[in-house]
Amino acid sequence: MLNAIFIVLIVGSVVTAAFTGRMAQVNSAWLAGAESAVELAIGLIGSMALWLGLMRVLRDAGLMSAIGRGLAPVMRRLFPDVPTDHPAMAAMIMNISANMLGLGNAATPFGLKAMQELDKLNPRKGVATDSMALFLAINTSGVAVFPLGVIAIRATLGSENAGGILVPSLLATICSTVVAVTVAKALARRREFAVDRYAASEPESAPEATLATGMVGLDTAETTATQGPPASRLRVAGALLVGAVLTVALARQFAGASPEIDFVPVGKEILRSWLLPLFMVAIVLFGFSHRVKVYESFIQGAREGFQIAVMIIPFMVAILVAVGMFRASGALEALTAAVAPITSLIGFPADALPMALVRPLSGSGAMAVMTEVMTVNGPDSFVGYLVSVMNGSTETTFYVMALYFGSVRVRAARHTMVACLCADAVGALAALFWCRIFF
Repeated sequence: MLNAIFIVLIVGSVVTAAFTGRMAQVNSAWLAGAESAVELAIGLIGSMALWLGLMRVLRDAGLMSAIGRGLAPVMRRLFPDVPTDHPAMAAMIMNISANMLGLGNAATPFGLKAMQELDKLNPRKGVATDSMALFLAINTSGVAVFPLGVIAIRATLGSENAGGILVPSLLATICSTVVAVTVAKALARRREFAVDRYAASEPESAPEATLATGMVGLDTAETTATQGPPASRLRVAGALLVGAVLTVALARQFAGASPEIDFVPVGKEILRSWLLPLFMVAIVLFGFSHRVKVYESFIQGAREGFQIAVMIIPFMVAILVAVGMFRASGALEALTAAVAPITSLIGFPADALPMALVRPLSGSGAMAVMTEVMTVNGPDSFVGYLVSVMNGSTETTFYVMALYFGSVRVRAARHTMVACLCADAVGALAALFWCRIFF
């Protein structure tokens, strides 16, 4: 699908330019797009290294294990047909925990392992079980709590409120996840999606799924699920003391504001400046209190951030060149004018439509589209906030389905696609709703 979109953008740009007389602009756009993609990716290296380094500190401190223990009771209710002590349950819990922390490289091996274990409980090979469908729907609903990659890009583009998308993204992803679970559970009971309506197959024994180059292997990922070192009471006391000092300082900032000034905008401005620094301090203190060697852990995570920033350069070049040419040819203006009557009914900006279309297809492609939209409109514009929240609260539906189901030779997805697309649609609408409220 992404291949078709890329071809349509390139061919459509040249054909449109041939009739609009903008061939010179299109000729300049491809070079500008390619240069911009590399410059942005290089500028992104520092931010990605910083935040993935901090996430590694949380991971080594055992936060992922703690999230897993908290999810266990909920998972038992969501997946009653999976035994509590089955390896599939543990793998699903670790997959969702990793996704919540934004650790996609660790989440994918757990997801593959979970799908393979679920297939062992599948009496009808080649047909997705209710648990498989629900697990995929939850995965594609964008359960990440910390969209740190998006924050890093916003900071690189000069946003004055890079972390402002944290709360809207969390609220939007809650909406999409609730819809994913609800629709998957509801459709599983419908006769037209009954398992016995699909012919079982006996595919060749599926080999262990091979992971993409640079992706964390299952053995490595499983180390993230281990119980972190126990917290030191003395260190916890020190961390709480620092937290108390910062709380007093923040209270003084609010108290120092003039009573004649509206408190709400002043409060937003103070929190905008304090949010990310406080978040960084909290991560460092959490790792310190759990006896983690914070510096060494940070360096290991920062290396992963560097590799990811370099890895996305080809995707960013492809999308920024294609979208830049499409915009320069006048085709995007025509498309915007055509869909404006529809999108205006719900207040959805036409400039954000490419993001809504690409996001279910490719994570790297969506990141490139988001970057291009924010480059043109500004990261702190409404559409800049919208595409950021959309990217932070939705997932690459078709990629995840193809990868996970393909690893166990599932040919009949049953109601999975419907549940996933409903979650995608609600995620985009929820992003619009919360952005209207916050921005």
